[in-house]
Amino acid sequence: MRGLVLGKKMRIKNKKYEIDMTKGALLPKILLFSIPLLLSSILQLLFNAADIVVVGQFSGDIGANCVAAIGSTGAVINMLLSVFMGLSVGVNVLAARYFAARQEKEMEETVHTTIALALIGGVIIAVIGIIAARPILELMGSPEEVIDLSTLYMRIYFIGMPVNMLYNFGAAVLRAAGDTRRPLYYLMNAGVINVILNLVFVMGFKMNVAGVALATILAQTVSAFFIVKALVTANEIYRLDIKKIRVDADKAKRIIRVGLPAGLQGTIFSFSNVLIQSSINEFGSVAMAGSAAAANIEGFVYMAMNAVYQACVSFTSQNVGANKPERIGKVLRTCLAIVVIVGASMGNIFYLFGSQLVGIYTKEPATIQYGVQRMAVICTIYFLCGIMDVVCGSLRGMGYSTVPMIVSIVGACGLRIVWILTVFRMYHDLTVLYISYPVTWIITATAHFISYFIIKKIVVSKMGDGKAVTT
Repeated sequence: MRGLVLGKKMRIKNKKYEIDMTKGALLPKILLFSIPLLLSSILQLLFNAADIVVVGQFSGDIGANCVAAIGSTGAVINMLLSVFMGLSVGVNVLAARYFAARQEKEMEETVHTTIALALIGGVIIAVIGIIAARPILELMGSPEEVIDLSTLYMRIYFIGMPVNMLYNFGAAVLRAAGDTRRPLYYLMNAGVINVILNLVFVMGFKMNVAGVALATILAQTVSAFFIVKALVTANEIYRLDIKKIRVDADKAKRIIRVGLPAGLQGTIFSFSNVLIQSSINEFGSVAMAGSAAAANIEGFVYMAMNAVYQACVSFTSQNVGANKPERIGKVLRTCLAIVVIVGASMGNIFYLFGSQLVGIYTKEPATIQYGVQRMAVICTIYFLCGIMDVVCGSLRGMGYSTVPMIVSIVGACGLRIVWILTVFRMYHDLTVLYISYPVTWIITATAHFISYFIIKKIVVSKMGDGKAVTT
């Protein structure tokens, strides 16, 4: 009897965090889903921001080099992480569909396969990152005064990949049920730990980049522990049993079918950003530091828009699973409206206070000027990137991931590389380099819209005929 009461209480507790995405008004539910996710993403960014601020302010004469070292690793880390992080999109799509359809066996196999893939992927990416860190930085032309610090930071950072993957894959399962609040609470705890350890390791033990990398790993371990605990103690169809963790071949294939194209797209996007970072490196460490600070600030705008993108994926997928085709277009229109308002307002406010915001990272006037130069081009019209991503999210939520991958690779990555090799070489200026971003966003978003209208007709037709929309 006592067990039944406890089980009932646990189910009520889980329901408190879940969102039914298949019924009722969309706007309040999308905001309820997105805001905790936005705050979670900002907290993750603050890990990196805290690293940069602490080493910039408390590393003495090498502070600027430490800022440049950490900032210049971002594109490389994202490039190496993207394939595996793309798989979390596949997890979210598959789990959301099974959750909405209440398919318990399929959901159980998906959850246990997800955790197994997270651990395996984390080990693989850790090994690759540790080995490849310096060779990639050398190919990027990192300056001598920066490359040793960058290599050290990356190698320590990649040691923590298993817990990083565990958190992100586990959070993808909770998001599928509409729960974005608990991952936020766990990150809040981890964020406080990260800042405290940053100060202890850098100010107390004089560890500069090594200290902030170690602090990040320890903080990520805390957030991963709480995610796993939430799944283990859940009394829902997404409950995790540690003894059952294994790779189910069918579910792994389905996750990979949606997630791998998303991951490859992210990798190639990151590769184009590595080329851009290499081009920024040509202007020296001061330009690198300014661009790194501005990019970190822009990241807050991107994460706000990315929360809407992830909402679009989850809401679309749940409604496909619940056979509600009429809500697919409504989800996209609502998410587009939100992302334009959020991206345009945040981007322009950040640019308006650009000097003050970059000044948080560094006090050098030349570095601040370089940072504001970047923000003038990218921050002010960043909402174009949000539009591109949200339409892509709708396609993925419908189970189609290869098409947006191809469109993004050709429209954004390919054209960006062509721009670097042609226009930028003719007009060797940082502003010209940064203009490659909005140009490719517009072209890629247009192609995504065309794909959306074609694919939506196919999906709605299948749902109307009673056929399963497979992933």
